[in-house]
Amino acid sequence: QLQLVVSGGGLAQPGGSLRLSCAASGRTISRHAMGWFRQAPGKEREFVAGITWAGGRTHYADSVKGRFTISRDNANNMVYLQMKNLKPEDTAVYHCNGVDQIILNQPTYDDWGQGTQVTVSS
Repeated sequence: QLQLVVSGGGLAQPGGSLRLSCAASGRTISRHAMGWFRQAPGKEREFVAGITWAGGRTHYADSVKGRFTISRDNANNMVYLQMKNLKPEDTAVYHCNGVDQIILNQPTYDDWGQGTQVTVSS
């Protein structure tokens, strides 16, 4: 059974950076498009970024475009989210999940796992 464990969250100042990691275990994700999602307190979970299985195409939410970069390392079953120029509105619990192959923003796995808290505050 696939397990996705997210790490790398924490407290950052506005304008700061964080790098999130998503480690997959149980089976390979090398042939699956993957993505990042986030959920802020009192809000619905929203799409952040997606990447095709080979990494050749990415898709970002408008709110993070130009600041966040999704990448993957299929050899090590990892997916990453580099976040720069963080803003207070980026504060949320971040999750990784599989995504659809076409638009790259629809989650495909039922189990969201624990996620990692990102807090942006001065």
